[in-house]
This record gives sequence, structure tokens and C-alpha cells, in this order.
Amino acid sequence: MASRRRPGESVNTDMKKKKKKKKTTCEEAAELCSLVEDEQVKKSVQEAWSQRTPHRHGDLELDCHPFPHCIIKNFLSSNTFVENLQRELMELNFHEKSNDLYKFKQSDDLKKRTEPHISGLRAALFGRFRSWLGEVLQVELEPTVDISCARYEYTDVLLCHDDELEGRRVAFILYLVPPWQSSDGGTLDLYTTDSHFQPQSIVKSLVPSLNTLVLFEVSPVSFHQVSEVLTQDKCRLSLSGWFHGPSLERPPRHREPPVPRSPHLPRDETLLLEWVNPVYLDISYQEQIQEEFEDSSEIQLKDFLKEEKYREVKEALRLAQIQWTKRGPPNKRCYEAASLDTLPQCVSACWELLSSEAFFLLLSNFTGLRLHYLCPADDDGDDENKDEEKEDVRDAEATGSLIESPPANASREKELSTPMCCGELHRWFHGGYTLLHDAEAARAEYALDLVLPFCGADWQSEFGGFTCYVANEEDEELLTVYPEDNSLALVYRDKETLKFVKHVNHKSVSDSANSSTCRAFYDFSFVYYE
Repeated sequence: MASRRRPGESVNTDMKKKKKKKKTTCEEAAELCSLVEDEQVKKSVQEAWSQRTPHRHGDLELDCHPFPHCIIKNFLSSNTFVENLQRELMELNFHEKSNDLYKFKQSDDLKKRTEPHISGLRAALFGRFRSWLGEVLQVELEPTVDISCARYEYTDVLLCHDDELEGRRVAFILYLVPPWQSSDGGTLDLYTTDSHFQPQSIVKSLVPSLNTLVLFEVSPVSFHQVSEVLTQDKCRLSLSGWFHGPSLERPPRHREPPVPRSPHLPRDETLLLEWVNPVYLDISYQEQIQEEFEDSSEIQLKDFLKEEKYREVKEALRLAQIQWTKRGPPNKRCYEAASLDTLPQCVSACWELLSSEAFFLLLSNFTGLRLHYLCPADDDGDDENKDEEKEDVRDAEATGSLIESPPANASREKELSTPMCCGELHRWFHGGYTLLHDAEAARAEYALDLVLPFCGADWQSEFGGFTCYVANEEDEELLTVYPEDNSLALVYRDKETLKFVKHVNHKSVSDSANSSTCRAFYDFSFVYYE
């Protein structure tokens, strides 16, 4: 039974509740610039947009290179309104957003916020301005409200992408920043595209400016980025979102050719004895490593190479005249890879080590994966047969006979599946990264990743450059592997696991009194397939 109250008390309490409910916030009307109200301006912008020709009228500029985009300065007519809008936005709760593509702080959806200036701007944007824009584009834009606030601070970034998502027709950004210069970073960079609709290079950078609105159609060529914020004492505050409507037709996605794979090089364990720390050649220690690896599917083997060999390669990477080639496109990757025919002798020998038959067998012993015919298969017969095969492995390693002819049944197994690998020697620098993309997800398969970094003791995790493993279509990171000198990282991934290298940020740049020096680190990155 409900508790009883005195009649007077109940009525008073209810009246207080009713009064509370009646409390509402008055919406402050947002007055837009007079250009938006001018019929003649609207017609001339409409004509220029349809013909893809540049157009300028006072504070409004339409440019069509590298894709159509419109810039409207002094978008809101009242400076007082702008100041109050900034204040309301800065009082919101912001959440750290970070993945392969971006790092910044974002507010909750502003669709239902009741602050007077936020709600006033929202009404103006998705009301009369949406109608104006629809007439300019000659498209029926939907009343869908899609808007949020972003704060970009030092090292925050949004890398190359095209904004494609079902229903998005026009992207917009309203800047609410303090006085801003290109040297502060945070520019909106626009990319050209090639014949496959892949981004190539930045040809225009828009510097944020207070009370300036930028908008563009979401299309197969609308690749752009927010460059890394380089200033440490300013906040790049902006409102951004999309006007929804019928999507533009898109051509089929370009598919890159698969990375070539190779079988092992015919090199015996002389290479292992020359290069690898002897502790990792001990069979009993290899069995311990395998147990740990089978439990977690990853391991880091510290001091993997002999110290003198590691130092020799590290010095050669820093000093030698290696030819480096930038790898793109920027919506997928940005780093430098070495041309193998320009490697100095010691670096080339290290490459041969990681590609050698002896190393394939060593990896089999570390991981239990079938990367060599001497490694027992999971479906082999009884334990006695497995023990015999382990003895074969030990005998081969002891006698230096890894290149001997395989047993009779091995040729059939090798025909069914020959272990393969592919690899690159990378140079990572400020601005380097890799991104997740649909083609990678479609081609995902079981594989063993290997990374051997040469980074220096002063390389810190906050610089970026670490490798993240994530489940397909999930944001949660499964594993992060940080670059560490002479530490061999092995990670076994399945078809549902993808990886990316986090953007190397401005903290990696060493500032001195007279100049800035970009730190760089190198790594051998290989993938092995059973």
C-alpha cells in the first residue's frame, strides 16, 4: 500500500513539480548574413555551382578546385551571438575520441540541446539555411538534424577521408576560433584525386577563421583532412555536421592489387647463429616461448638480435644513402618504404635473415604455426609421431641440415600450402600512419605479424607510431604494440582482426633554440602465412 501524506503537503509538492516543468529556456534567434537572404546572390551561386565555375560575391566564395566548396565569412550577423554561442559550447561535456582516423574531443549530439544560442543556431541552420542550400543545389534536403561540436587541441588530427555515409549530402563546418594562422595547424586540407577516385595530394588548405562557414557536397572525390593542430595554447572550436539528402552516385571502389608474397629464401641456420641472440636458439627456451605465445597469440622478444649486429644495422639505417619511397594513398597509409636494391650490406643481410628458411623454422618453434615442413601439423597423428618430428627438428638444427630434402610426405603437404611471407622496411616520421579500410577487411586472413623496430631510447609512446589491433567493425582495441629497440614483436591475428599504425604526432619533433628536428624510427615489418 502506498504511504499516505497530508493533503496540504501533497498539493504543495505537486505545485512545485508543475512549476519546475514550466521552466523553459528561451531560444535566441540566429540572424544569418544578408547574403543568404539575397535572391540575386542565390541565383548566381546556383548557376555557378551547377556549371562548376568559381564565383565570388562579398563574403561568399564558391571554388570548384579540387571539388566544389563554398566559404561564407561573417556567417552570423551578430558578434554578440557568436560570443555567447562560443561560451555555451565551451561549457558542454566533451569526450575524447581516438582511433586510426582521428584524435580530438567531441560533444554529445546537439540535436536536443536547449541552450538559447545553440538551439537558435540549430533552428537557423536546419531551417531557412537548409532551404537556401537546397535551392542552390537544386536538391530536396531532408530536415534531419546532424550536428556536433569538436575541440581540437595540440596534436589532435582528422586524417584523410571522404565523409561518405548513407544519407549525407552536404558537409558543413562553422569555425569559432581565436585568431588563427596556418602555422597553428588545424587547416582543412583538400585533396586532388586520380583516375581511380583515390586521393593524391593536398592542393588547398583553408585556415580556420572566426564565424566562417565552409560547406561542400559529399562525393566520390571529396577527400579532405583536418591537419594536426600544432599550437599548444589555442583551441580549434567548431560546429560541424551534415545536411542529409539523396547521395551522389558512386563508382565501384578501387581495389588495390594484393601485396606480392614470396616463399622463404634458401638460407640455413648459419644466419641465425650469426645474428640472433643465442638465448633464443635454445630449444627448451623456444618451448617456453611457444607456450606463452599459444596462451596470448602475441609476444615481444627483447634483445632479439646480437647487440653488435643491431647497432650496425641501426647506424646504417641512419647514415646510408637508402632510397625511400612514400607510400599512399593518404586515405589508407602514409609512410616511407625502402627500395631493397639500395640497402647497405648489413641491412640487406638482416632482410635475408627474416626471409630465410632457417628463420621460418625458428618462427614455427616460437609460435607452433606450420611455417616449415619440419614443424608438426595440428592434425598429425598421435603424440609419439609429434615427438619424433620434434626430434627431427632438433637433429636438423644441431647438424646444420635445414636445407636437406624433406621427408616423402612433405612434398604433398607443401603443394597444398607453401608458407609465404611479404615484408617492407619502413621509415616512420612526423605525419606517418596507416588506416583501416574496407578492402583490408575484405581480404583479412590468418597471419603472423612481425615487427622489428630501430627507434632509439628517446622514442616515447606519446609520439604515436605504435601498432593497434582491433576487431573488425569494433572501436575497442584488442592489443597495442609499442616500438622498442631490438624487441621482436610477434602477433597472430585471425580473419576478424585488423591493425593500424597510429599517427606520428608533433611531439616527435625535437625543438631546440635554433631549429626543429624530426625524429624518425625504422622497422622491418613482415607478415607470414602458413
